[in-house]
Amino acid sequence: MPFRTAAALGLMMAFPAAAQDAASPPPAEGAAPLIAELKTAEGESLGTATAVATPSGMMLVTLELEGLPPGIHGAHIHETGECSPPDFESAGGHLAGDKEHGVMSANGPHPGDLPNIHVPDSGALTVEHFAADLTTELMMDDNGAAIIIHEQPDDYVGQPSGHAGGRVACGTFAQAG
Repeated sequence: MPFRTAAALGLMMAFPAAAQDAASPPPAEGAAPLIAELKTAEGESLGTATAVATPSGMMLVTLELEGLPPGIHGAHIHETGECSPPDFESAGGHLAGDKEHGVMSANGPHPGDLPNIHVPDSGALTVEHFAADLTTELMMDDNGAAIIIHEQPDDYVGQPSGHAGGRVACGTFAQAG
């Protein structure tokens, strides 16, 4: 699965299909990507999330999705690698570390807080984000980790999860290879 580079650190970008062959940043030495297949409560596959440690020490999280409802949705890495339908509550809360939720928090954000995704009418998007405090060790602890797409946007403030509403898709991370 190809990775794309972002024009600015921490900036989440949507890429058209034509950009899918862009150059990939090298993964950190010896680090295998973590991959999650996101599914709806009905078991429909919506695509993948990939997290890879970069030489800078930051994780690059790439979402390649289609079939999502159009609009703005919260996206978060959750603390437990389990996705039991119908509500995916088995994934637990956000992967928090010792931080509070949201970029607007004085003690935030959680390592698992990602920017909102803006899904076009087609329902398909590719986005990527650099996550400074997210690590393979946090994601692959005894409980694993999952990625959740929420019904509504994250307000980047509300505790503990940004008022992002119900969970519409979930995927558990596993090491590739």
